[in-house]
Amino acid sequence: MTHSLIRPTRRKLLTMTAGAALATPFLSIRASAQTVNLSMLAWYGHAEPDIVGAFEEANNVKFTPKYYTGGDNMLGLIAQSPPGTYDVILSDGEYVQQLNGAGYIQELDPADYPFDDFFPEFQKFPGHWVDDKLYSVITRFGFLGVAYNTDAFTEEEASTYAVYADDRAAGKLGHFDWHLPNLGQMSLWNGNPSPYDIDSAAWDAVQETAMGLRPQVGGFFDYGGTFSSLESGQMTLFSGIGDWITGVLEKNGAKVRSVIPKEGGLQFTESFSIGKGTQNYDMAKKWIQYITSPEGQAKSANMAAYPALIPSEAGWKVLNDTNPAEAKRQNMVLGVRNVMDMIREGLIQYRQLPVQQDLGDWNDFWSDYKAS
Repeated sequence: MTHSLIRPTRRKLLTMTAGAALATPFLSIRASAQTVNLSMLAWYGHAEPDIVGAFEEANNVKFTPKYYTGGDNMLGLIAQSPPGTYDVILSDGEYVQQLNGAGYIQELDPADYPFDDFFPEFQKFPGHWVDDKLYSVITRFGFLGVAYNTDAFTEEEASTYAVYADDRAAGKLGHFDWHLPNLGQMSLWNGNPSPYDIDSAAWDAVQETAMGLRPQVGGFFDYGGTFSSLESGQMTLFSGIGDWITGVLEKNGAKVRSVIPKEGGLQFTESFSIGKGTQNYDMAKKWIQYITSPEGQAKSANMAAYPALIPSEAGWKVLNDTNPAEAKRQNMVLGVRNVMDMIREGLIQYRQLPVQQDLGDWNDFWSDYKAS
């Protein structure tokens, strides 16, 4: 947690002797500057000191975070709050259109943000723009594939979703408890090239595939439970996640890793918007400018809570200069085959909301699946 600087009270300043006041002219100026309280709705980690500490100190800001798990939870928290409750909102890319449609976020000026630093694929990211109007700025992304215990399975064995049905995984297959990534993987396994744009027959087949795995499943886990069950070896395979979880564990010595299987992987995308009704628009804008700067991007890639890929090519260069081992671990090295090539080769599909079914249909099935 961050800690506020201890400053003299106004009464104490007024009672200082003239000589003391003259000896410390900047103290009273700093004490009189009012700290800006910036509220953030985000996944865990985005308002922790390793990410926001330098910005807070440089701008006399104090972040107040509200953390969520999953886009549905995020939407519910905003719906229950008065306008202006959240100054900055970090959301998964597929939920930006819902935030915009509900009037929860403000239009942004593209000229305020360093899109020229970004790879072309991310300069006008789908769903973040409506009729050439910008509503959210992509800050990081990551791939979802098969997460596995390296003592239990080899990388080759884990390079297909079929490993979820392996006899050795009976009772040891975990699910990150969110329908979109898990059912998206089931759809890829079934051979759907656009895993979220499927007709009713394909949707029935996805449900059948998932139900066939139900005897394998050892549990449905939140963010913390996913970490602990993988680290302890309680679960040896995990569906619905990727390096954003296994990367933290791997760097701390756990025998876990993620791989994109031959059927393809999913991409999650995180972006910042400014909340409708904020009283701190300028500071919120300044924050997004900071986290999308080359230095902010390199910091975001190595976030303590969970690592991620970054859309800024300039950020890649800073990361390679300051932390080449992490740049290599996450496959963000320029001049060799890297994660951008995986996207360009079609191995990765964007995670999105279902196109031909109502989102509630997927949510209802997930509830039935867990209860079965």
